[in-house]
Amino acid sequence: MIWEAYKKVRANKGSAGVDAVSMEEYDADRRKHLYKLWNRMASGSYFPPPVKEVETPKKDGKVRKLGIPTISDRVAQMAITMYIEPRFEAIFSENSYGYRPNKSAHQALEKVREYTRKNDWVIDLDIKGFFDNISHEKLMLAVEKHVPENWIKLYIKRWLEAPILKKSGVLITKQGKGTPQGGVISPLLANLFLHYGFDKWLEKTDPTVNFTRYADDVIVHCKSKRHAEHILSLINQRMNNIDLELHPEKTKIVYCKDYRRKEKYPVVKFDFLGYSFQPRTTKSKKTQGVFLGFDCAICISSCKRIADKLEELEVEKMTFKSIVGIAQKLNPMIRGWIHYFGKYRMSNLHKVFMLLNQRLVRWARKRYKRYKTSIKRAYKWLTRVQHQYPYLFYHWQLGFPS
Repeated sequence: MIWEAYKKVRANKGSAGVDAVSMEEYDADRRKHLYKLWNRMASGSYFPPPVKEVETPKKDGKVRKLGIPTISDRVAQMAITMYIEPRFEAIFSENSYGYRPNKSAHQALEKVREYTRKNDWVIDLDIKGFFDNISHEKLMLAVEKHVPENWIKLYIKRWLEAPILKKSGVLITKQGKGTPQGGVISPLLANLFLHYGFDKWLEKTDPTVNFTRYADDVIVHCKSKRHAEHILSLINQRMNNIDLELHPEKTKIVYCKDYRRKEKYPVVKFDFLGYSFQPRTTKSKKTQGVFLGFDCAICISSCKRIADKLEELEVEKMTFKSIVGIAQKLNPMIRGWIHYFGKYRMSNLHKVFMLLNQRLVRWARKRYKRYKTSIKRAYKWLTRVQHQYPYLFYHWQLGFPS
């Protein structure tokens, strides 16, 4: 179990925890690390070290706090996750898509598209600080329902109670709630918590309601505005009962306005998994004309994150001797952006690649003397390069212009 878990953790890569041991250093002495971990876990004497807190920017300008366990601790968590996941999978709802085998964000998006065609109203739910506020007591009740093994419950309890090492060096102990975002077992435990806390409850409360959940991102579909308001008030009560709270500003009722649905309502847009759902001009496959549909495309905040990434990479300052080096460096990222955000309305990525083109032109003007004085000539050069080497950048292969 430890060996199989190690192979998975190694494939996932990831940074060092509080012990500052990187994957390369761990690999160099893995026999010692894995034997020690196995020995302690097998005897019940394994205690997880503190979790290292790392901050990442959120789309609203705030920061998301992630907890990064040490590599050995990730292996330990992975071993238990692999052991108990199949029994949890057997009971999880079909409407839950986040961090589950054979389920993906694109499947969740497709379901939301399908449901918005059938239902006029949406409740866009935002659970305030979900991972930080999961009740340990309620979570352990759910764990005990499916995990009779005392040794597994012992380790899950220890992981839940593991202290957090802040950036300032202060060690914070948990106060009976929260599981670190970034822990290997956290998504599974979070899904279990919301399975009983939300999925099963909603399916019993109102079987007519369709919903799609990806971890703590939830979209609920209703037939009428009154129905949506009623369901939202019930969800609010339910969240209070399980010690959680809906974000008052981010949780909203949305009208899925299109050519058929013409009621007046101020909110006609919601974001889900990096995509924005809103009224959009759509081509008819039958008549070849256009009509107003309700569909998704990459959202503004996702475009901004890609733009921020390009700024952080400082393409114009790259020291490659030719543009080929830049293409090799950027193509894995470009491929990832297109595979995820190009699934629906790929043409909306055009503005992102216009920014990349601007940076490539700036690079050329710094690199080649003949383009220093003329931006027009630099753009002509980039067009010429694309014409000569149409497969150089991944987005060029798909017809995006230079």
